[in-house]
Amino acid sequence: MNDFFEQLGDILFLDIETASLTPKFEELNERLRDEWIKKERLIKTQAEGKIEPGSLYFDQAGIHAEFGQVICIGVGYFQWKKKDKKLIFRSKVFSAADERELLLDFSDLLSKNKWILCAHNGKAFDFPYLCRRMLIHGVPLPEPLQFAGKKPWEVRHLDTLELWKFGDYKHFTRLELLASVFGIPSSKDELDGSQVNATFHLENDLEKIKKYCIGDVEVTARVYLAMHPQLDEMEIEVIHLEELKKEHKK
Repeated sequence: MNDFFEQLGDILFLDIETASLTPKFEELNERLRDEWIKKERLIKTQAEGKIEPGSLYFDQAGIHAEFGQVICIGVGYFQWKKKDKKLIFRSKVFSAADERELLLDFSDLLSKNKWILCAHNGKAFDFPYLCRRMLIHGVPLPEPLQFAGKKPWEVRHLDTLELWKFGDYKHFTRLELLASVFGIPSSKDELDGSQVNATFHLENDLEKIKKYCIGDVEVTARVYLAMHPQLDEMEIEVIHLEELKKEHKK
């Protein structure tokens, strides 16, 4: 059991929040507008009735790395206090006015440790999205996000969605559903993923999005623990690093 908690410290849990590149479809450059309309034709098959070109942009562009942007990245990791039989979960959110600066800050964190990355649906969304946005901004991929030349078992990525599938590839389970079945408090009291784009572009409330993002990171970490049940109940102390900084300045 002690080995499990010691190895737990090598896992960096993360979640990203994304938004469309621009508030309005018309503000995209001409080449990207043309490409979005082509992509939209594929999305239209899931929509009812005829739609105007560009009408799906605001609601759906943020999930496509070519037409979206990373607006914040939440991360967290455990520290095992063996003597006290207590886990400390330290977390923080990366954000910046400039996306490239945000990605550089995150890349710097990844270079400081040989992290194992873990996210919910991370292999299909978070990890490839980060890689694509980094390359678009000319940011070299940090080692934990490098795939080229690696065998599948050499890529240090965990995915709580994949762990829950148990080989059932047709099955998709939302993080909120897993939190519900394991009795983990929700991170979606004030916001959910469908509201992020409007909260960012129309309300200009990045702080609300950051709070939601760090909540998802903690839920993901708790779900991962629930998937590895231990014999004893463990006390978990949660520390948000940004809050510590604020208290220190007072």
